[in-house]
Amino acid sequence: MADQKLDLLLVDDDAELRDAMQAYFSSLGHRVAAADCGESALGTLASHSFTVAVVDMVMPGMSGLDLLARMKEETPECEVILLTGQGTIERAVEAMKLGAYDFLTKPVRMKQLETVVAKAGESAKIRKENTQLRALVARGAPKHKMIGNSPAMQEVFRLIERAGPSEKPILIQGESGTGKELVARALHDASCRADKPMVVINCAALPEPLLESELFGHEKGAFTGAATSKPGLFEVADGGTLFIDEIGELAPALQPKLLRVLEDGSLRRVGSLKERRVDVRLIAATNRDLNAEVEARRFREDLFYRINIMTIMLPPLRARTTDDVLLLADHFAGGGWEFDPDCREAIAHYSWPGNVRQLINAIERAKILSDDEVLRKENMPPEVLGNTSSSGSAIVAPEIDLAALTRARVVQALQHEGGNKLRAAKSLGVSRRSLYRLIEKYHIDPSEVG
Repeated sequence: MADQKLDLLLVDDDAELRDAMQAYFSSLGHRVAAADCGESALGTLASHSFTVAVVDMVMPGMSGLDLLARMKEETPECEVILLTGQGTIERAVEAMKLGAYDFLTKPVRMKQLETVVAKAGESAKIRKENTQLRALVARGAPKHKMIGNSPAMQEVFRLIERAGPSEKPILIQGESGTGKELVARALHDASCRADKPMVVINCAALPEPLLESELFGHEKGAFTGAATSKPGLFEVADGGTLFIDEIGELAPALQPKLLRVLEDGSLRRVGSLKERRVDVRLIAATNRDLNAEVEARRFREDLFYRINIMTIMLPPLRARTTDDVLLLADHFAGGGWEFDPDCREAIAHYSWPGNVRQLINAIERAKILSDDEVLRKENMPPEVLGNTSSSGSAIVAPEIDLAALTRARVVQALQHEGGNKLRAAKSLGVSRRSLYRLIEKYHIDPSEVG
């Protein structure tokens, strides 16, 4: 028998056989529930989820085939093994068409049933992993390399190495744009769950009702627009890691539900009474002072201590060495690009209040405005050059859509110069060829220029 411990449901009207199966599988360490008929089994299924069910084909009232059909509709993740003392090829084919995992005839030996249950459990596990993989592919989960030689970053790397293999929750604190998700991914990759999914959600990006559905899932009809049932991210991350970014933004009403999952691994989807169990390691991040949030009673103290078993403080870019900043700049520029000396000096001497995200945006801007593969100082944002009060230019906040900003500035320059492309190119500090390339890239229509 495999080491996997299963949530197992036994449904049989033969009390002697049912009790014998329950005692046998309980002795193997499985979590076993039993029912004496199909109706009773549906009641149990309404409040608990199961990995495998062993169902008698012939019972008073609802038959095993009828129960199988209901289970495949309501709990498709559960593998069903059917038992009967009246086994025929026709019944076996019918059961398989309805989605049964296997079909065994009575009397059945316990060792034989144990083997089939184990295989069904493996099948359920593979199905869940495939579902998780599809969810991750849909959401996208790129891996990134962490970069830094400064003492502050070396301390972060040391803590990742020590804390990664732990199963305990970790809290990452740092300003926006410092790379908290990279630390979370490094912790996941250093853990025994590295071959399982790491799922990411940002509390600040979703309104409360949608966030609850994303985290815990929902049932069909739970709210307007819930056309189908959907597992939450805790279920998608089962066996792996869930990274909750900006956890300080979590609504007070959702904090008790999160605490419950962390305490005993149990959750209920929105609109469901069924309790589901998950095994998830939580990594959380915030740019807020959670101690102050607890004192202000905006964040539950018990939840804070639950997620704060260990904290990793991520330094802002201005607190890292010049060497770190230039290493990051070279990395984000990518192959085939180089910086002229004045540009490297400007990058090294700027404080980068928007942290790594702002550095990335500045480099992308310089690449857009470049005539060749050299990134020059004059193509960096005005604030990096110390020219924050120039007319017609604004500070580039890291959250701003860089493409939209660049397009708007090109349109503004063309409007200011009455559509004269040569003068507009000079005012932007680019060649006329680069201006034509920008007009084509951003699909700027002459009607917009006036």
